[in-house]
Amino acid sequence: MTQPFMNLESLMVRKFLLASSLLIAPTALMAATPDISVGTLKEVTKTLSSDMFEGRAPTSPGEDKTIGYVAGRFAAIGLKPANNGSWFQDVPMVRMTASPSMRLQFSGGKTPLDFAYKTDFVASSYRITPQTDIKNSDVVFVGFGINAPERGWNDYAGLDVKGKTVIILVNDPDYEKKDLKGPFGGRAMTYYGRWTYKYEEAARQGAAAAIIVHDTFPAAYPWGVVVSSWSGAQIHMDAADNHMGDTQANGWMTLDAAQKLMASAGLDLAKLTAAAKKKGFKPVSLGIKANLSFTTDIKRQTSHNVVGILPGTTKPDEYVLYSAHWDHLGICEPVKGDNICNGALDNATGTAGLVALAEAHVKAGAAGRSIIFAAVTAEESGLLGSDYYAANPLVPLAKTVGGINMDGLNILGRTKDVVVIGPGKSELEPMLERLAKAQGRVVMPEPTPEKGSFYRSDHFSLAKRGVPMIYFDSGEDLVNGGKAAGAAAAEDYTTNRYHKPQDEYRDDWNWDGAVEDLALNYQIGRELADGHAWPNWYPTAEFRAARDASRGGK
Repeated sequence: MTQPFMNLESLMVRKFLLASSLLIAPTALMAATPDISVGTLKEVTKTLSSDMFEGRAPTSPGEDKTIGYVAGRFAAIGLKPANNGSWFQDVPMVRMTASPSMRLQFSGGKTPLDFAYKTDFVASSYRITPQTDIKNSDVVFVGFGINAPERGWNDYAGLDVKGKTVIILVNDPDYEKKDLKGPFGGRAMTYYGRWTYKYEEAARQGAAAAIIVHDTFPAAYPWGVVVSSWSGAQIHMDAADNHMGDTQANGWMTLDAAQKLMASAGLDLAKLTAAAKKKGFKPVSLGIKANLSFTTDIKRQTSHNVVGILPGTTKPDEYVLYSAHWDHLGICEPVKGDNICNGALDNATGTAGLVALAEAHVKAGAAGRSIIFAAVTAEESGLLGSDYYAANPLVPLAKTVGGINMDGLNILGRTKDVVVIGPGKSELEPMLERLAKAQGRVVMPEPTPEKGSFYRSDHFSLAKRGVPMIYFDSGEDLVNGGKAAGAAAAEDYTTNRYHKPQDEYRDDWNWDGAVEDLALNYQIGRELADGHAWPNWYPTAEFRAARDASRGGK
């Protein structure tokens, strides 16, 4: 870290401390379950989601304000900086903004097609290069774009896609099933269904470009979310090879655009989709050429994770981790004249929960094991901050007992249930079930496993490297209003506010459910921190081997 930034760091923390002299100072008071401060939840959420923070985009002016504020809160609580005296872990990134004048054109079919940016498609490049040119690239429909040898499934079988443009369906082949039985877990999305995997696999296959067909139900969000997330500046991890092993271009097209493309090739998208859901599907060449060119403005910048620690008393070299991402989308596509994506629920509330939990643990006094509080960057850009931490941990992952992640708190009121995201994976789940039962609540299956939420938040970065992580939400069965009200509220948020400027703080939010959930987070973390247990993944979990290897089979 450069000296100028160290000066900035010190300045930001000192400014916050001076402005917050009324905050709770560190204490050694012991309490079985300290109160979770609603005042802290409200204050932190309202502050971070205000227009002054400009939507908290990584590497933007809003980042400096955000990380200074979070570090200041940590310091005022009484945490210690976790990175050799610094609150911040540098995360090298590159900010890339593709020209909005791009067009996606197809020729050679029945009808030439000229698709408009944002209206019909979005695209960008992972390669750190100022110019992208896809010229006369053969177009191939590759179904769901999955290569899973262990499942006997390969949508690229017998196909050389080097230099070609692949059209890919979103989600898994069995996403429409009502149960969890099928070659890819039935209704529950696997990692093969995530857009990140599809681009990764297309790159491994040598494709020039990869375009995913958007469909609201299997994608789990409407086209507007794709536009707001994929237009404007994109944040990627910096790399010495400039990511030249990736495809030249990645993107999405609307369902309508995909239907027109297939019709131009004399094909029917619905029939192709039905065929792609069956084992043994063979890719289909469209006999059409793709052309896509755009320039990219490149700025290499550094973002930051904010990491504090409450040192342990008897086993300070063993760690329990709490995580939440501080970032959101920044200045984004305007809706009703508002172009700041404030990210109040996603994830100012989660960051507020992290601060409130730190307060509670400090009030209770240090535990036997150390407790890490990590506010990570660039979750919205592909879990980049947590992935960087997991690849460059400030404390050894083999010594990290387990962790709890938060990504959006419940602001609807208390619920009768708790939902584990990605159930049946780790020995942390029985802890949650027991503690939830003590609250008079039950653990229920995910209501929307097809969204693949387990692979969409920061716990995944730690999990895939072996660290047992748990991530849960309040259920939809509201104490006041029941399941119908909870489901309606969830749908309203996804449709009208998720990744839009309308995700804003409201004074009438009901924090009772958030407090109840955070109490569970506190109790799980405290049990781990004051105990001797080393929970593991279940033998059937895909992360068990990584954990066993890191722990030497312990």
